[in-house]
Amino acid sequence: MSNVIEVLLKKDIKTLGNRGEVVKVSKGYARNYLFPQKLALLPTKEGLLELEREKKRSVRSEVEMVSNLKELSSKIESASCTIEVKANEEGILFGSVAPQVIIDALTKENVVGIKEEMIKLETPIKELGVYRVKIELNPEISATCRLWVVEEAEPKAPRAEH
Repeated sequence: MSNVIEVLLKKDIKTLGNRGEVVKVSKGYARNYLFPQKLALLPTKEGLLELEREKKRSVRSEVEMVSNLKELSSKIESASCTIEVKANEEGILFGSVAPQVIIDALTKENVVGIKEEMIKLETPIKELGVYRVKIELNPEISATCRLWVVEEAEPKAPRAEH
């Protein structure tokens, strides 16, 4: 009795092959790892149909995700954020504008879903001025938002009542 079985891969596995390929593996490897992890199934008609349905679902969700990212990209492009900071007379900030501050400013403009690692600053923002900040939503989709870094308005002292 052979200890080898053919399986249909549901995902790419570096050492075995690519999704959709039929490969030979040991029965133990298939039974104890590939099947429980849902990485492979038996190459039956039902298995091939299931793989095809999964591919279609995956393509649909990918298209939906790209559509959502493009919509978010256009929101970022049209947003212009103002960040108030403390600065000295020369316009040098006490500190710098952190990515989380940029995210908070975008959130006030109803742009949500941005993570710190998506913000690509060429150099730290340490002076007052207008900046263009690149936001990389995924490797193919990025957007640039305008950022006004202005001096914080000093609060007016309350007037004494007589």
